[in-house]
Amino acid sequence: MRRYSELEIDTLIEDLTTAAEEAIEQAAAEAAKAAALASIERESRAIAESHQWRGKYETARKAGVKNAVITGVICFFVGAALSGGVIAIYGGR
Repeated sequence: MRRYSELEIDTLIEDLTTAAEEAIEQAAAEAAKAAALASIERESRAIAESHQWRGKYETARKAGVKNAVITGVICFFVGAALSGGVIAIYGGR
């Protein structure tokens, strides 16, 4: 069995320490990158959902305006018809 000198053991410990530190730094960088990507993904989903809700809102708003105009026209003609009927019945008195 071979015996290692103190210098060889110290060199081995330094090499292992350096390798471990590099591995830790690389793992930390990968974790930070994964966290950033997850954040970007969440933000893009939120933006997509916002666009979807905006589209639904615009569609509903346009339908609401259309329905209000149709209701107004119907009310106008019903009022005109009733007024004409009342005038016809009572002779404008």
